[in-house]
Amino acid sequence: MTLLEKGAYPLHKVCGEYISNEVRPFLESVGAYPHAAAPAQITRFRLSSVQGRESSLPLALGGFGLSRYYFDEFLAGQATAAGAEIRQHAHVQGIRRQQHEYQIELKGGEVLSSPLVIGAWGKRSRLDKQLERPFMDYRSDYIGVKYHIRAELPHDEVALHNFPGGYCGLSKIEGDQWNLCYLGSRNRLRKWGSIAAMEEKDLWRNPQLKTIWQQAEFLLEKPLVINEVNFRQKSPLQEGMLMAGDTAGLITPLCGNGMAMAIHGGKLAADTILAHYSPAGSWDRSSLEQAYKNAWQELFARRLWMGRQFQQLFGQPFISDLSARLLRVKPLGRLLVRQTHGRVF
Repeated sequence: MTLLEKGAYPLHKVCGEYISNEVRPFLESVGAYPHAAAPAQITRFRLSSVQGRESSLPLALGGFGLSRYYFDEFLAGQATAAGAEIRQHAHVQGIRRQQHEYQIELKGGEVLSSPLVIGAWGKRSRLDKQLERPFMDYRSDYIGVKYHIRAELPHDEVALHNFPGGYCGLSKIEGDQWNLCYLGSRNRLRKWGSIAAMEEKDLWRNPQLKTIWQQAEFLLEKPLVINEVNFRQKSPLQEGMLMAGDTAGLITPLCGNGMAMAIHGGKLAADTILAHYSPAGSWDRSSLEQAYKNAWQELFARRLWMGRQFQQLFGQPFISDLSARLLRVKPLGRLLVRQTHGRVF
């Protein structure tokens, strides 16, 4: 197996960096749980409305907090030790299917050949445009912004704070750091003129967020920002390639399940290939593709749909206040969380 990474480890990514414990037994079983980093153990969820009204509830499964800066490099090291080849600074310029194999063209002209490709290039890429994936025809107003901070906040809690036009997630990661990552509006950014101005005008409308901004120490030199965060439906298959993680489907960040889905999706791709592919003999590509598509839809399609519905409950004063009130009805709150998470595997 060869992994092509356009960057170099370690690197920061715009991500909430909360991982549901539904994946922990699997990570433990393959030696991929990062014990040495002492990830933060998250057991509670807190929600605040635009006005600052709060509700909280315990999480049935809980999760752990760990930065992508640490976790991605750790996983790359584990994969290398297991025999994978990892090529960094490998910019994929294009992928072409030719009969029974794919030609992967790298920047600089090198071409690699492979009978199978797993597409895991993230939320949005020039490869999506090249492959004419339908979601690329639609513009999205959403932007993602991430910081690492030091603050006096609960160690065992993932919080979601609403503000006009978006919401902000907060959870502890390794060491003495917290992840602060929010989904905002490009139109509102254009209205206010800068990230800092938008934060003061919009995010600070929520008194919880205003206090955090005024008291926290911001650790990154500047925020990480991504544009065109698009939650439209995607396909887990594209020209026979198995799509995984955000490349297959992007769940709304408020669900807190993106990292777990990416890990489970990677396992699903590996299991499907092992069950259907034979490097030494004949194998049925169409049965492999259909098996992956069916299993992926069964595992993730409902979660993604529910996430798109819940997205409408956040970022608006009245509806976010109603959501905070509803969360106080504990059975209802637990039911809503279950709709966007999976079972332990």
